[in-house]
Amino acid sequence: MAKPSPVSPLAPTHVPAMPAIAGVRLGTAAAGIRYKGRTDVLLAVMDKGTTAAGVFTTSKCPSAPVEWCRAVLKGGKAQALVVNSGNANAFTGKTGKTSTKLTGDIAAKAVGCKPNEIFLASTGVIGEPLDASKFNCVLDKLNETATPDGWLDAAKAIMTTDTFPKVATAKVKLGKATVTINGMAKGAGMIAPDMATMLSFVFTDAPISAAALQALLKAGVADSFNAVTIDGDTSTSDTLLMFATGAAAAQGAPKITKASDVRLKAFVKALQGILNDLAEQVARDGEGARKLVEVVVEGATTKASARKIAMSIANSPLVKTAIAGEDANWGRVVMAVGKAGEPANRDKLSISFNGIRVAKSGARDPSYDETEVSNAMKNDKVQIKVALGLGKGRDRVLTCDLTKEYVAINGDYRS
Repeated sequence: MAKPSPVSPLAPTHVPAMPAIAGVRLGTAAAGIRYKGRTDVLLAVMDKGTTAAGVFTTSKCPSAPVEWCRAVLKGGKAQALVVNSGNANAFTGKTGKTSTKLTGDIAAKAVGCKPNEIFLASTGVIGEPLDASKFNCVLDKLNETATPDGWLDAAKAIMTTDTFPKVATAKVKLGKATVTINGMAKGAGMIAPDMATMLSFVFTDAPISAAALQALLKAGVADSFNAVTIDGDTSTSDTLLMFATGAAAAQGAPKITKASDVRLKAFVKALQGILNDLAEQVARDGEGARKLVEVVVEGATTKASARKIAMSIANSPLVKTAIAGEDANWGRVVMAVGKAGEPANRDKLSISFNGIRVAKSGARDPSYDETEVSNAMKNDKVQIKVALGLGKGRDRVLTCDLTKEYVAINGDYRS
């Protein structure tokens, strides 16, 4: 079994107590997917009538579970979610499709529903066949022993190179009822999401239709998971699923059929908060990370242009290694702005590190103080702000530094 990495120094100091959600039970087990004696399977069982929404990787080489979920999502209903770690079941050809079908059949039999109400997700090594027969008996037992309070264990079961489980929760009023939203995520490397993150699952007892849930989720990822990058690599397995059991209807929560329903205002704010929280935890757990990096671009011609420039900075190995070395090397930021292919004027450009302006109007700031900036770069959170001076477009993305440990982790990943 691979040695676990030490917990990231950027890990949250507080882990929230995750409340039960009516209509959801969770169970975990060790099925020997890749390592012996390691919890690697999660089964989430949901009450009949639960609605589902999802967003997935835009990779042209998606995993078999992603293709399965895209197909079953058309029905908009869910009764179970099966997640395994250690094997991504990606680039596995016909074998991959066969294993997803077998997993779906085993899970459907275990919980007593149709296979098209089963959602699947896998994470781990790409290119290795997944032996779905290992789910036999395991899922039956998990269905019998699953409990409403297994959230932290569930988040641990889906980890690969993650150093800590990632969870978030919120309670808000919806009509006369108080509804709960719980979320979990995994991801530490191969993170440059496009419509999702590596794996993330959100659950609520709010009574929301599948169509409305889908619209809410799609809107929610734009400035959360889609605004995070660790290394610029988009996974084959990116999956973000959301499930609504509707159990809160019994306490007076109104049934929501449209995402534009004004009664959802507090719910939407809480959901966005959870997605933002989980996305930041992914950035904090970047493989080998020692610093959380926030890149802010303002004064761009449009928000979309600001996003592209921010991502160019956040994905630059030269910028990220400078941060690791606690060097406020604004020349590398200038390079990243220039290569983004977006409108920029060198002579209007200003750059700041942790609120200290180092460059102004295309040159070094006259008040630049090397000692002051060097001290600021020692913080475990570094903000890079770029002011383009061209318009009102603004955006923000999160990343982390690039250290020798990232190379070590990925050099040994299959060992």
